Amino acid sequence: MFSHERVLIRRGPESGRPIIVAVHSTALGQALGGCRLKAYPDWRAGLDDALRLSAAMSDKCALAGLPNGGGKTVIVLPSAGPDPADDAELRRAALRDAGTVIEELGGLYATGPDVGTGPDDMVTIGERTRHVFCRPIAAGGSGDSSPGTAAGTIAALRAVCETRFGSGDLARRSFAVLGLGRVGGRVARLLAEAGAKLVVADVDPAKRSLADELGAAWSTPDEALAAPVDVLVPAALGGVLTPATVARLRCAAVAGPANNQIDAPSTADLLHARDILWAPDYVVSAGGVISATAVELRHETPAQVAARLNGIADTLTQLFAAARRDGVTPSAAATAEARRRISRPRGQAG
Repeated sequence: MFSHERVLIRRGPESGRPIIVAVHSTALGQALGGCRLKAYPDWRAGLDDALRLSAAMSDKCALAGLPNGGGKTVIVLPSAGPDPADDAELRRAALRDAGTVIEELGGLYATGPDVGTGPDDMVTIGERTRHVFCRPIAAGGSGDSSPGTAAGTIAALRAVCETRFGSGDLARRSFAVLGLGRVGGRVARLLAEAGAKLVVADVDPAKRSLADELGAAWSTPDEALAAPVDVLVPAALGGVLTPATVARLRCAAVAGPANNQIDAPSTADLLHARDILWAPDYVVSAGGVISATAVELRHETPAQVAARLNGIADTLTQLFAAARRDGVTPSAAATAEARRRISRPRGQAG
């Protein structure tokens, strides 16, 4: 069933690239969601991503207790030929086109960084619309959202370890971190500082220097996926959990900031059948949007932001308890709670 409120698909007037903006829900307030700049085989694949990710953002915002719905922007780059992301003029033109399309919505939706974009790119989008988050601090924004996402992920990992092993002490556990980008690299560093035993992996061999710095074991992503660790931490692109990969897992839990980790809802059932605790990714990864809105909309102090990020652990603990009580997966419990919150009249407590 098609559940989105608005979906705009435009050929960018400056770049010529397909620009897709999907607004899933504004039931709780303005929709929020990052701008993804990525190569796809065709625009339909980009549309599929925009629809999935915007729906997940609705759940993410609802479960984070934010008065916001979910949306997503996808800039479709060609998958053949030279990497178009290296073409600075094309990149700027495509980002300006995204701002133009976002402005069409008149404030129903605001964007921020996502895969392929960062704070500086938000300044470029901001040339065409004011509905943008996470510009550099010098430009009046909250800056890079990855520290907030990483901090929220660590809070989530403590809740997962408390539920699965009876203690939230990360120093007693082993983790395999898949992906050492802006968020994954920070998560790995925070885990190392907490005394955890680490296996890390990335498709970029240059990231091995971070493994050496942290005293972590370096691995290929495929090997790390099946590493015998306590917790697998997906921190790159989504779709890593499929029936085939779940069968290979040798961990007790999966929790990470990568979006859309499971390929289909039924895969959550496969994890449950193997007694592998999965923390829904849209709860784990909420730290970025939590911190950005706290700083830019509510002007909260660092202590208040930190308290909100630590609240991710409480949310997960409650979801795990609800799943046990109702005899369902954590995924099903999270979906039910998100739907309950979204269906409440705006402003109603409880």
